[in-house]
Amino acid sequence: MKKLSVCILFGGISPEHEVSLRSAESVLNNLDQDKYDIFPVGITKQGRWILFGGTDYHMLPAGTWAELEANRPAALSPVRGQGLLIFEGDCVVQQQIDVVFPVLHGENGEDGSVQGLLQLAGLPCVGPRVAASAACMDKTMTKLVADHAGIRQAAWLLVTASALKNNPEQVLSQVEARFEYPVFIKPAGTGSSVGVAKAKNREALLTALEHAAKYDSKILVEEFINGAEVEVAVLGNDSPAASICGEIDSGTEFYDYEAKYISDCAQLYIPARIEDDRAEEVREAAIRVYRAMGCRGLSRVDFFVTYDKGEVVFNEINTLPGFTSISMYPKLFAASGIPYSQLLDQLLELAMED
Repeated sequence: MKKLSVCILFGGISPEHEVSLRSAESVLNNLDQDKYDIFPVGITKQGRWILFGGTDYHMLPAGTWAELEANRPAALSPVRGQGLLIFEGDCVVQQQIDVVFPVLHGENGEDGSVQGLLQLAGLPCVGPRVAASAACMDKTMTKLVADHAGIRQAAWLLVTASALKNNPEQVLSQVEARFEYPVFIKPAGTGSSVGVAKAKNREALLTALEHAAKYDSKILVEEFINGAEVEVAVLGNDSPAASICGEIDSGTEFYDYEAKYISDCAQLYIPARIEDDRAEEVREAAIRVYRAMGCRGLSRVDFFVTYDKGEVVFNEINTLPGFTSISMYPKLFAASGIPYSQLLDQLLELAMED
C-alpha cells in the first residue's frame, strides 16, 4: 500500500514560534513512519523555509534544527501539482505531497494565511480553512459570530491601537464606564495568552493596553468571569465530536504564557471537576461554537463555568491548538479513548475528505 506523503509545517514568523517547535516535535515523534512519508518543513523567524534533514526531532525545541548540514531550502508551490519544491544547488526537485499538517500557532500560520496558500496549491490540510481560521484567530470576529449565534460569552469592548495612542484618557474612561475592575486585555489576533493581561486598576489598564497594542492594532477588553477554566477538544468535519472536559487550575492570576509553557504551577484535571450535566452542557456548547465558526478538522474550545451559578460562558476557540506532550488537546482525546498517534491518523484522514 502506497504511503501517504505528509508535509509537517512548523516554526513560522509568529510570537508563538517556540510553541510550534515543541508541538511539531511531538507530532513528528508520534507519526507512524510505516504509514507516512514525512517531510518536515520548518519556517525560521526570518521567513526561510527549510526541509529539515535530520531525524532527531529534539533539535526543534532546542533551536538547533535550522543549522543542520543536511537541511535543504524548500517551499510549497502555489502552482497546483508542483507540491514541495526542494532546492539542491542549481536544481529544483518537485516532491508530490498528499496532505499538509500546519503545526503552526498564531500569526502567519493559524490565521488563514498558510491555509490560503494551500488552497491555491490544491493541497488538503489539517484544520479549518481560510475563512474559519481567520475569523477564529481574530477574537473580535469570533465575538461577533458568537453573539449572532446566541452563545453566552463575556461582555467585551473593542479598543484600537490608534485610539489608544491619540486619546488614552478617553479610552480608559470608556473602559471604566463599561466594566468594573478587574478586566482582561487581549490582543485580538494572538494565541497562547501572548500579550494578555489582567488589569485591576487604571494604571494597570493603561500598561496592559499599551502592551497589547505591540501585538495587534485591535485590542479586546473583557469583563472578568469568576469561574473554572474548562476546555473541550473537538474533532471532525460535518459530524464533529467533543472530548470529555478538562479543567485548568493555573496556579496564577490567570493561565498566561508562562503558566502554559514555562513554569509547572498549572494543574490539569481530566475530567474537569464539574457536575456531569454541566460537563454535557459545555460539550454541546463547544460543538455549537465549532459549527458557528465553520470549523473543520479540529479545534479546542475554551469556557468558564461560573462558581456562583454554574453558568457556562464561552471564552475563545483555538483552531490549531498546542500538540506538545503536555497540551490539553491530545490529552483530552487520549482520556476519551483516542491515543496520540491514532488522533494524528484521524486528523490526516479528515483533511483528505475535502
